[in-house]
Amino acid sequence: MPARNAVYPAKRHALYDIHRYSAAIRSGDLLFVSGQVGSRNDGSPEPLFEDQVRQAFANLREVLAAAGCSFDDVVDVTTFHTKPDEQIETVLAVRAEEIGQPPYPNWTAVGVNWLAGFDFEIKVVARIPTPVD
Repeated sequence: MPARNAVYPAKRHALYDIHRYSAAIRSGDLLFVSGQVGSRNDGSPEPLFEDQVRQAFANLREVLAAAGCSFDDVVDVTTFHTKPDEQIETVLAVRAEEIGQPPYPNWTAVGVNWLAGFDFEIKVVARIPTPVD
């Protein structure tokens, strides 16, 4: 079996090392991005929920860019919410700014009771664009 082809953003945050996971794994023309949370560089959460969501999207954007992708290449999204009823409006507002125009990627939102000290997480699968010669 070939070695995993890990992808990390230039500004690698501490959680990758603390919890021992890759930011993303490239497999053929697909990129499987680990759940991104609203962490600062030291791995601590942004204290305000909206800031956590914005930082999670920023962290995701950096991982996608490291693989030559953007949100336009995302085909599947899963988000995790600790208090979905209270959080969904904020998440939808930030999502509208970040994801872009239709057609939108698939999206699944899941309510959970624990995210290791965070309140929002987003993970995606993206298709890596073919380089133009």
